[in-house]
Amino acid sequence: MLPLDAQNRYRDRYRRIRPGWSPSGDQLESIVRGYVTQDSNVLDLGCGRGGVAEVIWRDVRLAAGIDPDLPSLTSHRAAGMPVVRGVAENLPFAADSFDVVVSVWVLEHLADPLTTFIEVRRVLRPGGHFIFLTPNLRNPLTAMNRIGKALPALQRRLVPRVYGRDEADTFPVQYRANTERDIKTYAQGSGLRVERLVVVPDPTYLALNGLMFNASVASERLLPKGWGVHLLGDLVRT
Repeated sequence: MLPLDAQNRYRDRYRRIRPGWSPSGDQLESIVRGYVTQDSNVLDLGCGRGGVAEVIWRDVRLAAGIDPDLPSLTSHRAAGMPVVRGVAENLPFAADSFDVVVSVWVLEHLADPLTTFIEVRRVLRPGGHFIFLTPNLRNPLTAMNRIGKALPALQRRLVPRVYGRDEADTFPVQYRANTERDIKTYAQGSGLRVERLVVVPDPTYLALNGLMFNASVASERLLPKGWGVHLLGDLVRT
């Protein structure tokens, strides 16, 4: 819940407390880089203004982005990377087009997750991977964000101050694919196999100052193991 530079400083402190830990975004990028080669085709599903694909797009045969929000596409940071306006439930690509589909902070917005998972499987080549990062509905922070969903005017005021993001980059949430059980159900229903599905803790979201950081670290230790803030997944088209 901090600007990214401040949050990263607390993440460095957390690494010293918990050796071997890394933020969910770093873990996702590592997974993606482990699969892609210079011959890979990669789709950034819900690319917004940029994401993992913008980091690797020059290292692969093709990286493309899709997002329903036109202002995000017109200001995409990877100038030259092809981007398309469209929705996850109806991907405008031929079957067997991509080796990897990446989706970061998208599943929580889906109104019809099963249709999206079926579409992802369709555009993946056999053996292709669907790699995603999304909030964990079991985490208390997600419950706090539900208050923002119920009170959109309050959310619009808080997002720029707390998250350091523009109001234009705040979109409605559904939380229909944000538990381990739901994701496994959608994977099975769409013909995808769960290769990896892990909960990633990160107490820095509430670290508005040093005192709150220490309190967040202490409270995290009291939470059940499956209540970490993020879900990181890797599904495979068999």
